[in-house]
Amino acid sequence: MNNVIKAAVLALATAATVIPTVTTAQAEDWGRRHYRHHDNSDAVALGALGLATGVIIGGAVASQPRYQERVYVDPEPEYYEPRPVYRRARPVVVETYGGLEPWTPSWYRYCSQRYRSFDSQSGTFVGYDGREYFCRAG
Repeated sequence: MNNVIKAAVLALATAATVIPTVTTAQAEDWGRRHYRHHDNSDAVALGALGLATGVIIGGAVASQPRYQERVYVDPEPEYYEPRPVYRRARPVVVETYGGLEPWTPSWYRYCSQRYRSFDSQSGTFVGYDGREYFCRAG
């Protein structure tokens, strides 16, 4: 706002310096001077006045701050994939209770028929509690 006021004051000051130079005496003498010789000094003065006024007003308009609406954009949250859980295989304690010897074909046959969740690679089955148990054929 201060720049607009400064520009208006400068424009009025410029106009105040040029306007008093055009007096009634020059206005009456206009016709005679015009026919004597072609002096374009008044046109040059008015052109300079217009140029100065345009520069002052243009500078005031150009110096105004430009306001832009700022919109906050929430960044995407960063999701991290959890680390894989590695579990050690529990040691297998093999006890023979007078039943079948582990890892024999008859033991495989017995455990696979008895437990649907029997895993022949590890020799375990999954119980109703969700834990793995070693198959003991007895």
